[in-house]
Amino acid sequence: MSKVALSIIGSAAVLAVAVAPTAVDAQKSGGTLRAYLTTNPPSTSLHEETTIEVVHPFAAVHSNLVRFDPTKVSNDASTIIPELATSWQWDATKTKLTFKLREGVKWHDGQPFTAKDVACTFHRLNGKEANYFRRNPRSAWYENLTEVTVNGDHEATFHLKVPQVSLLSMLASGYTGLIPCHVDGKTMRTTPIGTGPFKFVEFKSNQSVSLTRNPDYWDKGKPYLDGIEWRIVTSRSTRILAFSTGEFDMTRSADITIPLMGDIAKSAPQAICQLRPTNVTTHLLVNRDVEPFSNPQLRRAMALAIDRQAFIDILGHGKTFLAVNMQAPPEGKWGMPKEELAKLLGYGDPEKQRAEAIKLMESLGYGPNKKLKVKVATRDFNNFRDPAVILVDQLNKIHFEATLDIVESSQWYNRLFSRNYQVALNLAGAGVDDPDGVLSMGFQCNSPANFAKYCNAEVDKLLDQQSQEFDPAKRKEIVWQIERILVEDVARPIIYHGNNATCWQPHVKGHVQPENSIYNSWRYDQVWLDK
Repeated sequence: MSKVALSIIGSAAVLAVAVAPTAVDAQKSGGTLRAYLTTNPPSTSLHEETTIEVVHPFAAVHSNLVRFDPTKVSNDASTIIPELATSWQWDATKTKLTFKLREGVKWHDGQPFTAKDVACTFHRLNGKEANYFRRNPRSAWYENLTEVTVNGDHEATFHLKVPQVSLLSMLASGYTGLIPCHVDGKTMRTTPIGTGPFKFVEFKSNQSVSLTRNPDYWDKGKPYLDGIEWRIVTSRSTRILAFSTGEFDMTRSADITIPLMGDIAKSAPQAICQLRPTNVTTHLLVNRDVEPFSNPQLRRAMALAIDRQAFIDILGHGKTFLAVNMQAPPEGKWGMPKEELAKLLGYGDPEKQRAEAIKLMESLGYGPNKKLKVKVATRDFNNFRDPAVILVDQLNKIHFEATLDIVESSQWYNRLFSRNYQVALNLAGAGVDDPDGVLSMGFQCNSPANFAKYCNAEVDKLLDQQSQEFDPAKRKEIVWQIERILVEDVARPIIYHGNNATCWQPHVKGHVQPENSIYNSWRYDQVWLDK
């Protein structure tokens, strides 16, 4: 590792994890939760964006049909509970799922919520109402959904082409808030309307986001908070200092790295910090349609150049996770064990792999006197920039002349969607720990969020097979088969999985940080302030 790389990462700090005490006092109503965002949200539309900076403030505006239980650490099929649906039932063919809906629910503008709104939401998501969204990054989740029919105001049925075991998990994701038929897409991008515990008040670009309590929330007595105020603070040192001095009640989800936990333990020893697997991957993207990266041997050399353990040791003090696309066990339900990972391309001895990568590069005509110049694009976030520095350093050891291309944060996903990059280091989180939510979204040929535009007919066929397999053991076998193909094809090399912390002041009660996703715990309806 170069001195430059080490200096950017910073010095090691002592790991300190505080365990949240169990609340025994009665919940108190009132007060405003003060938190921060790390960049300007690109819009207020959950369904059109792919960043936590939109989910974190705006998920509380919405409600889902179902949700993951906010009192449980694990977000999986066993912890799904009702929200706007009161019950649901599959038919015998497993291709029709009927929801009974909660009565008396109102949108924030006073209009009644009905089954038609359910149909509108998912007809927009599955492309039946194709012109509503500017972009639809999770359309792959719902391409099996052909129709949503209604029976009166309080019953809706989802019709699938074939069985899909993951559907309820997709519906429980923090990204899957319902939206009203009577509100246009432009309005939802600037002043969202939902049925959630909090109503949108104001979004001041590059400054703040404000929400206020919904007095007509269907779950009577909630939320306990009067409101939530987010301030946009792009400087990591500034926001950590502000939290430590009590200016903020809570950090942004998973913003606190393992080294930073030591800093907070010193500056704010009273703070509660929970370290959880994030189900967020740090990975390499290669634009395979641009020369010379269309050459599979070059992409293979790049995959072999990655020393994953160096990333884990430097950035995570050995506490981040080695995995492929699916989250590592035991928290991840579909991830490969270490003995299987060891068999994969790029997961062996780093020195031997680097020597093989150098030979491949030299066979392509590169060497000490003819290096491959490339800009490695990454987002202007610490969690992106720090690993990108290490990646550049490792590529430069195999006859690359790589430099960083730092992209302004709010423009990052526009760059990815337009494929305006040669090589990129990206982070991507999973809304759910399910192969449909991760693999289909990331690698299906026609998925908008397949940023590398990887397309393999065999993989698409296997993705369809696993999605219809209700036997978990058999489904896992197919998922691992897909993972092996993706690694061998250098589709999107995974470097490591994150393990970060969320911190809050002791007077913040009721928040539980999940271990399967950073996107599913931000309704705030059960959070209260003990002060």
